[in-house]
Amino acid sequence: MKHSKLQLLVSASMLISTSLVNGKPNILFIAVDDLRPELRCYGNKDIHSPNIDALAARGTLFERSYCQVAVCGASRASLMTGLRPQTTRCWNYKTPMREMNPDALSMPQYFKTHGYETISIGKIYHATNDDFPQGWSEKPLRGLGKQYASPAGIAAHKKATRIQRETGVRSNGPASENGGNVDDDVYNDGGVAKAATGRIRQFAISGKPFFLAVGFSKPHLPFNAPGKYWDLYKREDIKIPSRDKMINGLGYDGSTWGELKNYSDISKKAKVLDDAQTRELIHGYRAAVSYMDAQVGRLMKTLDETGLTKNTIIVLWGDHGYYLGDYGEWCKHTTYEIATRVPLIVVAPGQKKGQQTKALAELVDLFPTLCELTELPVPENLHGASLKPLLTNPNAPWKRGAFSQYFKGKPGTGKVLGTSLRTDRYRYTEWRKNDHTGKLEDITLIDFQGDPKKNVAADPAHKELIKELARLTKNSGAGLKPQP
Repeated sequence: MKHSKLQLLVSASMLISTSLVNGKPNILFIAVDDLRPELRCYGNKDIHSPNIDALAARGTLFERSYCQVAVCGASRASLMTGLRPQTTRCWNYKTPMREMNPDALSMPQYFKTHGYETISIGKIYHATNDDFPQGWSEKPLRGLGKQYASPAGIAAHKKATRIQRETGVRSNGPASENGGNVDDDVYNDGGVAKAATGRIRQFAISGKPFFLAVGFSKPHLPFNAPGKYWDLYKREDIKIPSRDKMINGLGYDGSTWGELKNYSDISKKAKVLDDAQTRELIHGYRAAVSYMDAQVGRLMKTLDETGLTKNTIIVLWGDHGYYLGDYGEWCKHTTYEIATRVPLIVVAPGQKKGQQTKALAELVDLFPTLCELTELPVPENLHGASLKPLLTNPNAPWKRGAFSQYFKGKPGTGKVLGTSLRTDRYRYTEWRKNDHTGKLEDITLIDFQGDPKKNVAADPAHKELIKELARLTKNSGAGLKPQP
């Protein structure tokens, strides 16, 4: 019987990977940009996410996981170092982690020093070559596909690029694009999946333990995807979210959605989007989610075909949440629930399948978690706590809260730092002046058993509760560890 080269390759790699079952476990680290925890596995039946749903069925889904800063660059710098933003000093999307932390021990760097080949494909850090050569075994791969695929989109993008070059003002093409019959690999995430699956097959042959970080850019703006993913949704079925603003909210702690206004078909003066444009953007976002989900499926299929699944830890995480017209907001850049809650799924060999946990988790927990799952010592300087016990007992007593932070400008005061503590029932946020005094300027308290749009901090009934939450917030996570 004749065998194709692919069949022989797969057979050989399965034999090799089978021999590695008792060796170092591999790590497949999947990052997703701007992904809300609204997938079918999270209970949203409007979303087509079969591959991420299948991944959740293999391991443990964290229902309440939170980023440390609701902007990609800062969130990723915190996650990849296991340090909170006060330590990384990365607060925006563009500051490279290594620029502020030349001596920090990053997650890929730690695994690299312990014999892993560490590879970055797609967007892991925001800056292209951030953490190379310290963390990565070779230069990260970026820019593996087009941003726009249609003639109109390409033309609009070129025009926007020219405007940005001439004026210095950030500009882009349309905020969404139905790519029609284009192949998945035309857009960037398809190129990322293609490169990553090729690398997985190489690892199956070499037998080297790997830390493979794969970063998908969708559903980040622009909401572009091939037509078949748009066809999964009917625009007329999309519900418009409530535009009601927060009651007694702070005027400065909202999203100005300036990021969205950089796109050519969005008015820079808009204070609200009409129903038609809101539905179009939500439709595009959902199509982009399903497109990205299909690329995750390609990774999982390749792991299975090569036999590497049995010895690979898989983590899928989102870098922050995202507003899609909720309360009239778009994008992220706040300390509120929708901007800070993220999807998180962990699959570890030997762990029970199909679990869910309501434990409060933070992205800063991932570094110590992977150390324990690979039986490596946990560096003492890390700020998070290993989630490994929750993979054994999803109902184990856990942290009392999760922290997120963001800087805002308060009129008449200047820069203020919001430090937000999410507990089982409440979200408590302190706003302090960004100077040597650290003067308390404002407080927000949300009771999720009441109206999630109402600030109840001024209610005298919450006086003692606020004292306790203020005590927990004082050290912004230091000492806030899992309960015994």
